[in-house]
Amino acid sequence: MRKILCLAVCIVIAVGLLCGCEVTDSSKKATDQPTSAGTQEATTKPVTISILQCQPEYSDAYNAYVSEYKKAVPNVTIDLQVLQADYPTVLKSKIAADTIPDIFMTTAGGELKAYAEYSADLSIEPLASAMLDGVKKDMTYDGKLMGVPLVMDTFPLIYNRKLFADAGITEIPKTLSDLEAVCQRLQEKGITPFANGYKEWWVQKHIFQHFLAGESTDTSALVNDFIAGTTTFYDHSTIMNYFDFVDMTIKYGLPKPLESDFNAQIANFANGKAAIITGQGQWIESSVTKINPDFDFGVMLYPVSDDTGKANVCAGSAQCLRVYKDSKVLKEAKDLLNWLYTSDYGKQWFGGVAKVIGPVKDAAAPDMKLPKAFTELTKNTPAAGAPVNYSLDSFHQKFGEIMQAYIGNAKTKEQAIDEIQKAWTKLGAAK
Repeated sequence: MRKILCLAVCIVIAVGLLCGCEVTDSSKKATDQPTSAGTQEATTKPVTISILQCQPEYSDAYNAYVSEYKKAVPNVTIDLQVLQADYPTVLKSKIAADTIPDIFMTTAGGELKAYAEYSADLSIEPLASAMLDGVKKDMTYDGKLMGVPLVMDTFPLIYNRKLFADAGITEIPKTLSDLEAVCQRLQEKGITPFANGYKEWWVQKHIFQHFLAGESTDTSALVNDFIAGTTTFYDHSTIMNYFDFVDMTIKYGLPKPLESDFNAQIANFANGKAAIITGQGQWIESSVTKINPDFDFGVMLYPVSDDTGKANVCAGSAQCLRVYKDSKVLKEAKDLLNWLYTSDYGKQWFGGVAKVIGPVKDAAAPDMKLPKAFTELTKNTPAAGAPVNYSLDSFHQKFGEIMQAYIGNAKTKEQAIDEIQKAWTKLGAAK
């Protein structure tokens, strides 16, 4: 009996030693272990998490966090798909076919309601405490945190400081009249003013939101009025100026703007073929500097009228990741996003890898030219938020397609306005 007891004690001690070794080994990655609310257990079973995202300009950064997560949790396989064209259409087709990804991206704001029935509530997850309060507002619907952003987007009008200097331009325009004078000055020096990417429908929403912000300080209410059909473009002179701005970019832009996609627009800007890039934001820096490492970025407010006080710049979290509430790997999907928001790697991923202004309270700041320039720009003129969030992407895509027809002279301005207003009423908000 004593031999059996001794043997049992030895087994217990041996198991304890083995467990001690396991704890010691796992503690090396303690900060990288994923957690969900109510548990500290790391995922152990082999699982695959499917992710569908847009924003291909961040593909390298996305792949980086996926690779790093694989190191932290080797048994998790991540099937990441990053799309550029027709993203809303692809997502809707997957929902219709009941093949919803475990994590999927949509715009924030008004679209939170549209996809609420598919989205898990993340309010009690650790990531909720890590998220900036201002960002959390754009991710909340009906009192629930319905998604997480990966970037804080900024939308200044970006220009080539060297080309401006070559043309002797020292005063940055704040009115549409001054902007046209700058265009004329650039042309006189043999420099094309604008690099447009109007093959992409989404650049129009980035431009247009500044005219909303110039018209009203309460852009949410203004957008809701458009959706309700209680106001029109013709009631708002600053919004009507949007067409003047687009016309100016065509008049002083590179030829064939409807054939220029994101990559072509970036290449033209980076190679100095044009001085100002339209409808883009801080996310272009890595793409531009891959082509021209010494590119000298400048940023300015969007001129939206001949009133300098209405010039503005928008910023906010326009895209968010959602966790599918009926996912078969719901816990593991939440674990991944919690890890990205709370781990040491995640906190430095935003500024150090993605090179963006992070939505996390203690995220590392990016050592990048455009975010720094944006910070300086907004010291005197605070950012106006992101009115793009208040309408659904189904509207924005239709809006962009209507503007493509206008740019291609297939529609008059009056026809474009009429169709945009009808689209806003029909597609602007979740029914």
